[in-house]
Amino acid sequence: MGGEPGGGADAAPRAAEEAMTVVVDEETRAALLRKITVEGGFAYVSSAELAAGGDLRAAEAAKEMAWEQLHSGPWHEVVPAWRDAYAMACLQVAELRAGAGDRREALRALDMGLIMGGSLLRCDLHAAVERIMARMGEGEVDGSDGGDSVERWKEEFSKNWNLTEVLRVLPSRSLSCKIIEKRSSLSLETFVRDYFLRDSPVIISGYIDHWPARTKWKDLEYLKRIAGDRTIPVEVGKNYLCSEWKQELITFSQFLERIWSADSPANLTYLAQHPLFDQIQELHNDIMIPDYCFAGGGELQSLNAWFGPLGTVTPLHHDPHHNLFAQVVGRKYIRLYPDSVSEDLYPHSESMLSNSSQFELGTILRTIFRRFFPHQTLLMM
Repeated sequence: MGGEPGGGADAAPRAAEEAMTVVVDEETRAALLRKITVEGGFAYVSSAELAAGGDLRAAEAAKEMAWEQLHSGPWHEVVPAWRDAYAMACLQVAELRAGAGDRREALRALDMGLIMGGSLLRCDLHAAVERIMARMGEGEVDGSDGGDSVERWKEEFSKNWNLTEVLRVLPSRSLSCKIIEKRSSLSLETFVRDYFLRDSPVIISGYIDHWPARTKWKDLEYLKRIAGDRTIPVEVGKNYLCSEWKQELITFSQFLERIWSADSPANLTYLAQHPLFDQIQELHNDIMIPDYCFAGGGELQSLNAWFGPLGTVTPLHHDPHHNLFAQVVGRKYIRLYPDSVSEDLYPHSESMLSNSSQFELGTILRTIFRRFFPHQTLLMM
């Protein structure tokens, strides 16, 4: 990275050594550029051609043009070819950044391609990430601050919480209702017959104890080593219904540091509902897809990750698919309501938030109690 004594004579060889060759099938590339031309992306095509000749500014310009198209309207209305065009521009930027010795910026470009790009060049993006990571030594891992964070991390996972401590951080009367049935060694047939077909929730204990993630993810240095420099999307704020809520793109190491530094709900940083295992395949290797996911006879709809600090709360909501939730490390409290009380959960009227309640858990509990027990008093502890 510049400024080294005697660097002038060796600059060109060193830059060549850093180079990362991106090989996109010419037929695939040409077909994509034709699609973008049909969509009116003449400036993008021109910049992409210059980028292929080694022009970094043109590559950045093409990436920016595609980015604007991705944000020109609702996500579901974005023309798929523009997502692929964004991925191709990210590949070009990464190749040229790596060739200049800036591997962190190259890796960031590749991650952006994985996060926002289409599926056409996904294998090329993963292959490029693998080459970049292979060349990044342990000394380059971002955000490694030594022992303090590591010790805090270990202390948190070794803590044995008693019931009083748990109740102090949960919503009022959290453990006063029906507790979900817990089973172990549950066969797929029994799961389908007794729970899936009856729309009945169940806790299956011990099923993921053999996952490598159960031990590896308690090791802060391991997480930093394999994912520290990777760029991820995070949510910042109390929850997505609050006015101060926002989204940011930061490295995984920066995210791990924020877990310890959040001093108020407005600064809580949470990785939520993101296909992290598709983006960072090393983490995917630490888990296994349970057979229960295929109970309905169809395909797995999505595989997402949630990762956050103490105090993170997701608003009351419903999802479009059946959920199989695996708690790898830490603890999470989940409250479920039956369909019969849906009207009393007051969903938002606007379509973007219609799957979320307007009220927090404590308010919802009081409302339902008044409806079904109008002549009794509810004591909130």
